[in-house]
Amino acid sequence: MINRKSIVHYIAGSLTRSNQTDYQRALRCQEKIFSQLIEKARNTRFGKEHGFQDIKNHLDYCKNLPVREYEEFKPYIQSIQEGEKAVLWPGSPKYFCKTSGTTSGTKYIPITSHSIGNHIRTARNALFHYVSQKKDSNIFDGKMLFLSGSPVLDSRGSIPVGRLSGIVNHEIPAWFQRNKLPSYELNCIEPWEAKVEAIVKSIAKEDVRVISGIPPWVQMLFEKLLEYTGKSSIGEVFPNLELYIHGGVNFAPYAAKVNEWVGKEIDLLETYPASEGFIAFQDQISDPAMQLVVNDGIFFEFIEKHQVAFPNARRLSLKDVRLGEDYAIVLSTNAGLWSYLIGDLVRFESLNPYKIRVSGRISQFISAFGEHVIGSEIDQAISFAQKAHHFDVVEFTVAPQVSPSDNPHPYHEWFIEFSEIPKNLNEIALTINSRLCELNSYYKDLIDGKLLDTLKIRPVRKNAFLNYMRRIGRLGEQFKVHRLSNDRKVVDDLSNDVLR
Repeated sequence: MINRKSIVHYIAGSLTRSNQTDYQRALRCQEKIFSQLIEKARNTRFGKEHGFQDIKNHLDYCKNLPVREYEEFKPYIQSIQEGEKAVLWPGSPKYFCKTSGTTSGTKYIPITSHSIGNHIRTARNALFHYVSQKKDSNIFDGKMLFLSGSPVLDSRGSIPVGRLSGIVNHEIPAWFQRNKLPSYELNCIEPWEAKVEAIVKSIAKEDVRVISGIPPWVQMLFEKLLEYTGKSSIGEVFPNLELYIHGGVNFAPYAAKVNEWVGKEIDLLETYPASEGFIAFQDQISDPAMQLVVNDGIFFEFIEKHQVAFPNARRLSLKDVRLGEDYAIVLSTNAGLWSYLIGDLVRFESLNPYKIRVSGRISQFISAFGEHVIGSEIDQAISFAQKAHHFDVVEFTVAPQVSPSDNPHPYHEWFIEFSEIPKNLNEIALTINSRLCELNSYYKDLIDGKLLDTLKIRPVRKNAFLNYMRRIGRLGEQFKVHRLSNDRKVVDDLSNDVLR
């Protein structure tokens, strides 16, 4: 009799070894991808307009192509939607991925028959790299639950349109379908809360071994599952649960809570999928940094954080990056995106192989007073305080209070939904503040100079963030709370939920 587990582990080991060989020769892989992209798109409208026939190297590329954001691609996207072919990539996109931008409104990111493979293969690789390390893993003997967007697609012109996770539902290989939950029919249910209710009822007696989803929405699922089953932990509902796959938000504030929900320690795996491409994944359970996917349809460029706003900012290829620096990540892909600034900041944790962590968003920072505090600093500070004071966070957001009525000096205001509100909020605020001073010298100078006061914590009632996302029409797996703002739009909406 064929041993399925042995076959899975053999395939996983073989594929992992092949990938690791590529990761060790990342620069060669990137040079090959660069040449392939230029050659393939040479005769597209975009390629002709930007002299692809004359591009021999990265220096030529930088001279011929500026870095672009979505607004500068919109005329090309509109031409594709009107039926023009070979605009950004040969032929027409297979899909448009619909995503919400902070400045551009709704964005339609092309996904081609070439680029969809990057999404599917990298998701597969993440699982297979995990299995290759865990010789006793049995995840393929049970079910895997993926909280995703609806697979129901609209259209722009003749091209199907949907959220990335919904599109991926149409591309899942047959060999994986038997393991995947929920069913296609359940995934189509709207609104999001009704879908979660239906999923809970359908999976309560399944042998779930892997769960994937953004932490706040997984927490909602867990709470409803425990209420439905009457169990005290998710581990009682799913005794063989082994792995939680997460991505999309910084996980550090939720790490301790996951094991508490489950009732036992399980493995955690971080991934970095974006509408523009699957960028990185955690290839080793013992190392939280994510392996950059250097061998599958994406050519990477990087711009130092402080240069992003400059039109002639220096664009670095992979060979030029350094450890410990924050870089804006720029993609050129086989979806027809060219030097596309996706808005994320990353920091390299290793250069051999190239491993990263997401350190924030270009648009998400606080610098109302010149401090330029970024997402990774906020996340590190609250995680540090959690370890020191033992509290759990459901969700949070941070904004500047420029003209407070309760204080002579301005300050950062933290709106936090706790699992249980701690009694020592002032001590927690001081700990977070102290850690931020260690992480950000500009913030420390403002605190020391009494231009900025110690941050203030505003605890909010249970489900405050859930209700906020519902009010603004962004409730669901693909939507995330805006963590940092230079304005008070989010916190003003939450002000009626403050408890003290």
